[in-house]
Amino acid sequence: MNEEIRNLEPKALWNNFADLNAVPRPSKKEGRVIEFIKKYGESLGLPTSVDETGNVIIKKPASKGMENRETVCLQSHLDMVHQKNNDTNFDFNTQGIEMYVDGDWVKAKGTTLGADNGIGVSTIMTILASKDIAHPPLEALFTIDEETGMTGASGLKGGVLKASILLNLDTEDDHELTIGCAGGVDVTATGTYTEENIPANNIGYLLILKGLAGGHSGMEIHLGKGNSNKLMNRILEQAAEKFSIRVSSVDGGGLRNAIPRESRSEIVVPKENDAEFKNFIESETATIKKEYATTDPGLQVSLEPKEVKGKLLSKSFQDTLLRAIYAAPNGIFRMSPDVQGLVQTSNNVARVIVKDGQYSIQNLTRSSVDSEKMDLAREIRCTFELTGAKVDFNGSYSGWTAKPDTPLVKFMSNLYREMFHSEPLVDACHAGLECGIIGTNYPNMQMISFGPNILGAHSPDEKVQISSVQKFWRYLKEALGKMD
Repeated sequence: MNEEIRNLEPKALWNNFADLNAVPRPSKKEGRVIEFIKKYGESLGLPTSVDETGNVIIKKPASKGMENRETVCLQSHLDMVHQKNNDTNFDFNTQGIEMYVDGDWVKAKGTTLGADNGIGVSTIMTILASKDIAHPPLEALFTIDEETGMTGASGLKGGVLKASILLNLDTEDDHELTIGCAGGVDVTATGTYTEENIPANNIGYLLILKGLAGGHSGMEIHLGKGNSNKLMNRILEQAAEKFSIRVSSVDGGGLRNAIPRESRSEIVVPKENDAEFKNFIESETATIKKEYATTDPGLQVSLEPKEVKGKLLSKSFQDTLLRAIYAAPNGIFRMSPDVQGLVQTSNNVARVIVKDGQYSIQNLTRSSVDSEKMDLAREIRCTFELTGAKVDFNGSYSGWTAKPDTPLVKFMSNLYREMFHSEPLVDACHAGLECGIIGTNYPNMQMISFGPNILGAHSPDEKVQISSVQKFWRYLKEALGKMD
């Protein structure tokens, strides 16, 4: 299947992508891919190092006649988001991604593809190995753990890089030149609760909500996609009020930077309310499916009989927790008043785990305005502190302030117009890019981000457009050859 990928053009790039995707590379477990990239640089005879954080840096001398030009850093991250469909049998820790070609797109079988940011990594690998592509002195920076904390970029020390220009290859729309991004903070509420035995004359069920589209919790938060944690909670809260259902466990969502697609809950229902409860599930499912018909046509809700063996949340705590999750902000909090169409601040209720007397609610709060980011984080903290939870803020990182008038932005914009006879979209994005963090130790470095068309990042629907990769490749080569 991956042999089909290796025959795509440019072959060197796609072969590097296939090789990279054979290496398991989850965030915070990048040991194998660090070694893979290190050996790659060494095999080319290029100066290669790994810093104390785990970032790999490979340096390549300039092409003949370009030795006196400014040094350029090409940067991408090594880790990828690991998400799969519930019915896909796949072990991300041991298996390589199974890819296939579908028309003008490369996709994966039931899992994330890793084009984010594997295409960027593969592109840099191809530039490093090339013998006929003109370029200034290069520093290739491969960072780790971008997806779950940006600890690689945060751990990069000042003075390691000599470049005055950084090209980040992590944008997912080939007509965009990104010059700014949001910062973020992980907000986690944890606590314990009193359990109760299951009373007599109750019927057990497994309630499953699945089939949502999911996606990138930054780049796609404005699309109004369903959040499985919020929708499951909506059903549970109403059912508890109307039919006295009791909750034994909830398990929903996955990674913080992915809009949650699935949720499962074990519940019990008093026998006398069973028929009405089933009717409610049917009618509420129809209502939700109608609301999300455009964004999440695959939404499914099922109710399966199940012997619930665990204990239940106490009635008082159940009511408190369901109301807190209901009240927790999710989605767009504020649009930018300065940049038309840009989400300024948002939250993703990414993960809900309630089981065996313990609970955890995991959020990712983003904003291009640090003060507003922390204001929303405090709002979430106050919401869950009312349940008695301990709320922690971790992994906070600043956004990247847009600077539209730098020589680099002007050069890349003019080159785009010259090559493609159209106007690039020069803007900021609501995703978290590493440029802002890197810029804290390299404040004078000019930066820009661009890349090929990637759809459905952070979900099993992720795909990358073949013709767009070819466009992106031509653009990067031309830029390197013309940079002063």
